[in-house]
Amino acid sequence: MDILGNISSTFWSPRVWLPPNTSWSDIAPTRDNRYADYRHLILPLPMALVLLVIRYCLERYWFTPIGQSLGIKNSRPKKAQPNPLLEDAYTSRKIKHKQILALVKQLDWSERQIERWLRLRRSQDKPSTLTKFCENSWRCVYYIYSFIYGIVILWDKPWLWDINHCYYNYPYHPVTDDVWWYYMISMAFYWSLSFSQFFDVKRKDFWQMFIHHIATIALMCFSWVGNLTRIGSLVLLVHDCGDILLEAAKIAKYADYQKLCDFIFVIFTILWIVTRMGVYPFWIIYSTTIKAPKIVPMFPAYYIFNSLLILLLVLHAIWTWLILKIAYNAFNAGQMEGDIRSSSSEDVSDVSPSNTPLNSLNSLNDGGKHNSRVKQH
Repeated sequence: MDILGNISSTFWSPRVWLPPNTSWSDIAPTRDNRYADYRHLILPLPMALVLLVIRYCLERYWFTPIGQSLGIKNSRPKKAQPNPLLEDAYTSRKIKHKQILALVKQLDWSERQIERWLRLRRSQDKPSTLTKFCENSWRCVYYIYSFIYGIVILWDKPWLWDINHCYYNYPYHPVTDDVWWYYMISMAFYWSLSFSQFFDVKRKDFWQMFIHHIATIALMCFSWVGNLTRIGSLVLLVHDCGDILLEAAKIAKYADYQKLCDFIFVIFTILWIVTRMGVYPFWIIYSTTIKAPKIVPMFPAYYIFNSLLILLLVLHAIWTWLILKIAYNAFNAGQMEGDIRSSSSEDVSDVSPSNTPLNSLNSLNDGGKHNSRVKQH
């Protein structure tokens, strides 16, 4: 017990988490000053369950009828004939040609029959177009809400107009009710995505996205405990606006509005570059790296926090290169081979430069965006 106590006291030492000559008691929540309370970090868990209920109701009673009215079908692919031996091979590992030859001998099937069975079996795991439409509609609605709410609550906050206010008088920054809800609902949303992955249709990037969501939650918790909610709220705001257009482009794709999809994709690409490679590094990262040390005495936790923000910028650069590469290749392919973006039935988790920009960007999702933000990241 003494060892655990020593580890805990060392980990939570104010010398690690707070500026010099500051203690936890200095920023303890009171009636007069409502500082960030670490005990509130448990609240997003039940709130996530509420969001899941809201999502279910919206998808069933709103998005599904809308999708059907747009002509999107909930058709399921033809099911593969039940076969325990092939099912075991399919679920256990990635099947190689040598294994297929072994199955040929065991089942007395031809290679073509086995490959056809595997294709049918893989298609069963793909969500229907209507399911994907509903999922993206839910995320689009959330991001619209989050961005608008963020603009409304931060409009009268001094740090939106002068980012130096994120550091003036730090860490004595009370958390107002509106910012409190902004953080709590954002964390609840990412908790809900983590939960829903286990009953949604599984995709190829299942564990990557799961780790991404957990990393997002961890970073939001980090900024909350360190009372860095001002800069955290700005990071949330910068990231939400682009996410709206990404989800909107997918929705247009599934609804077979190809020209609208292409238009939104172009706007999304421009907005992504402006926000992720412009506003984020030259406004937020510049302030946390150059301006903050001139205003606030530095401490270990701040260096960790800032390093994570810089790591996020590196990810942004990688995703930006991928986006531009996808757009360039798709444009060239469209000129040479006609509009290769006409199919709406491709697996949205496949990333290939020869696919539509939309299909490729699905794997970037809320992060790849995704994100990884202080929301994510």
